[in-house]
Amino acid sequence: MTNDHDWESRVTALWARLDDLEPADFRARVAALAAELPEDEPAAVFEQGAAHDSTGMPEQAVVFYERALGLGLTGLRRRRAVIQLASSLRNLGRPDRSVELLTAERAIPADRLDADEQALSGAVDAFLALALADTGRDREAASLALGALAPLLPRYNRSLAYYAKDLLKTPFGS
Repeated sequence: MTNDHDWESRVTALWARLDDLEPADFRARVAALAAELPEDEPAAVFEQGAAHDSTGMPEQAVVFYERALGLGLTGLRRRRAVIQLASSLRNLGRPDRSVELLTAERAIPADRLDADEQALSGAVDAFLALALADTGRDREAASLALGALAPLLPRYNRSLAYYAKDLLKTPFGS
């Protein structure tokens, strides 16, 4: 994250207008904001990737995400970049790479993540479940999705968490 609070506020305000702007205009506005920072500023590169991703240009988004991560993107934006990169790769027909990225992200110990990063753990699981399904690993996908859902339910949490784990042990149709 950059230290420029004004820049961050303007980025947030622009994202709030995403649905009000034409895709090309939105990308141009994000690019203009990014141009205010050094060319190798990971946050600015990430925002351009997200702008391309959110306006239906996943191929270009992948390039920006990989560059931002390569430049040392950190914190919440790093986690978002991994999730969004993996999602874009899955949508582009590369679910195996998506599984690889999200499995590694899921393996990061919670004590190495701040509260905002931890809040995205369910998103990591959800996108990993989608990628697993695309690779034919449906039972793992269902297990992961149900395991992520279990703590959110008002009742049956324990049962659902058990069944989610049990999906990985029981052959289909048993």
